[in-house]
Amino acid sequence: MPHDLPAVLDAGPSDGVDPDEFVRAAMRWHFDPETGSPYWLSRAGRLGFDPRQDVRGVDDLALFPDLTVELRNVRVTDLVPRGYGPGARVLNVFDSGGTTGAPKRVVQLEDWMRHSSEQVDRRLRAHGLPVGAHWLTVAPTGPHLVGDVLQRAAAGLGAPGLSIDMDPRWVRGLVAAGRADEAEAYTDHLVEQCRRILLTQDIGVLAATTPLLERFAREDDLVEVINSKVDAIVWGGTHMDPDTRDLLSTEVFPDVRLIGMYGNTMMLTALIERVGLSASDPCVFDPVSPYVFLSVLDPVTGEKVEVGERGQVVVSHVSKSMLVPNNAERDLALRVRPVEGHAGDAVADVAPVPKVGGEAVIEGVY
Repeated sequence: MPHDLPAVLDAGPSDGVDPDEFVRAAMRWHFDPETGSPYWLSRAGRLGFDPRQDVRGVDDLALFPDLTVELRNVRVTDLVPRGYGPGARVLNVFDSGGTTGAPKRVVQLEDWMRHSSEQVDRRLRAHGLPVGAHWLTVAPTGPHLVGDVLQRAAAGLGAPGLSIDMDPRWVRGLVAAGRADEAEAYTDHLVEQCRRILLTQDIGVLAATTPLLERFAREDDLVEVINSKVDAIVWGGTHMDPDTRDLLSTEVFPDVRLIGMYGNTMMLTALIERVGLSASDPCVFDPVSPYVFLSVLDPVTGEKVEVGERGQVVVSHVSKSMLVPNNAERDLALRVRPVEGHAGDAVADVAPVPKVGGEAVIEGVY
């Protein structure tokens, strides 16, 4: 490690470090020949600027082009910074969902797993989630990040975690091929697995996607048992429009708290809905300083939209283990001011763009 690298790069989410200082330290780490990853060191010469000199803070991350398409083909070993040494512990290799083409890949090292888990845990506890209650998580596992995030969230709250896997790529393929009946049959398969658990186990937290919650709403026995047993529903994956959020909160599951979660593979974590919102308020997600920064931009001009206006979400992940800057997401959202202490924008009412690269975006069950 370079002798002048500040210890700030090892800061946890509760340490209150200055985001601009953290970003400067990260640029030195990722682009120093001794510590940077083979991918970024080989890419540096084609950026057209020097990140160690020109990136002075969070706003300068916009200098980077969106290079996430390259993560479809980069060897995962080339993503690990050399500064970790030969004993670097890669816990997971995560794939994106493949909504916009072939999956992209990122690595999760042990230190980032701790930081991500800590910030998710803190925000869920701020919502008053019960400690020790059983969770039922219905989400993609395997190469997908969300299953790992939710399983660690349950463990952080001392909760036994029951889970049901889903394959979002398979469902998207069915929908794209016009095989809607098979997609519906797969959803029925997921619902039946959930039914067995919900009717026989004391589930305190249910983590599921919007399409599954809408499907549960058609089953009287599941609506009854969820309202009688479940303390909170953590929803995410596919978007939830304001009308659906209000309906599920006030009419279908009036006895259960609905807590939104927004995240993806390139973010390498999940953002939890701001505490204190009502069902009629916009669902707001705040960034996570000093690691995850959001911007809401006009998709044509690339300029920031005004607070309260809608634009495309751009996400930068900056940590010691990974650098994924200026990633233009497939999402549109309202720009909101973040809570104090966090840099960048907060976002509300997130919804997918209808097309990416001329191809329709298919959400399916996730």
